[in-house]
Amino acid sequence: MSDDTLLEPLDGRLLRDVFGCFATGVTVVTSIGEDDKPVGLVVNSFSSVSLDPPQILWSIGLNSPSRDAFCKHEGFAVNIMGAESKDETMRFCTPSDDKFADVDWWAGHYGVPVLRSALATLECRTEQRIISGDHEIFIGRVLRVDHQDVAPLLFHRGKFAQLGALA
Repeated sequence: MSDDTLLEPLDGRLLRDVFGCFATGVTVVTSIGEDDKPVGLVVNSFSSVSLDPPQILWSIGLNSPSRDAFCKHEGFAVNIMGAESKDETMRFCTPSDDKFADVDWWAGHYGVPVLRSALATLECRTEQRIISGDHEIFIGRVLRVDHQDVAPLLFHRGKFAQLGALA
């Protein structure tokens, strides 16, 4: 058994820089908020959990203005974004009264927004929520999927990146 209390606290900026060394895909997670208004935000904390049953997870900051909508609505969609969708993805990075203005989408399962420009989509029902640290983790049951053959949008060291040559 180790005594972690003897370790010095980690510098938040350094930890964020180290986390940024892991290249991730970029998703826009969407749902429905108050007055049936669509909500969405950029998330790179997305991962598969299980094939049987089909489950995924993603997380949202406890102070995120969109968190309440995701907690109250039973469904969400994970829209995995393609490299050509960088400008559209940027709309979901910052607060706005209508992030969906001029975005082509349709109402998927549970009415959640599915972005037509997405490389792939996973429409889900929330099965479990876990608060850990400063985030809430959502585990969802995948109900419907779709995909197209385009290059992914990536995020690495605080910037969007492109996929290099395949090994």
